[in-house]
Amino acid sequence: MRDTDRALVQAAMAVAKLRCRSDNHTVAAAVRSTDGRVFSGVNVYHFTGGPCAELVAIGVAATQGAGDLETIVAVGDRNRGVLAPCGRCRQVLADYFPSIKVIVGPPDGLRAVPVTDLLPETYVWSDHQLDVPAVPRTGVWPMPVVPGSRQAPED
Repeated sequence: MRDTDRALVQAAMAVAKLRCRSDNHTVAAAVRSTDGRVFSGVNVYHFTGGPCAELVAIGVAATQGAGDLETIVAVGDRNRGVLAPCGRCRQVLADYFPSIKVIVGPPDGLRAVPVTDLLPETYVWSDHQLDVPAVPRTGVWPMPVVPGSRQAPED
């Protein structure tokens, strides 16, 4: 693993130690942009499924004008170490940053792997969008056309 990746893990651990002090924030993440800047975030635990630390970190990066992101890592509070991203985070990372690397593994075997390795046979949202012409918005619902029917005469 590169020194910059080790530094990213240390940055996430520092945020976890400093900011993850309650059940509301139990995971910290750090992400590095292609220009070398590091952004961090913590999860916002909520029973409705609040955002994960990885999503908060990429949101912070976006608010600071970061372009492409190259590497991300999440760590647990109370010295739980590096955590692999959940399925939702893997999908978001693959959709927005298909070339991003994710740091995973046990403490003595950390490695940065492409997000695509964590999400094989992934669903690519853009591949499933239909090229449908936009329906003009008139404020009136269009009447459906039923096959074999005739339009009613105007009154």
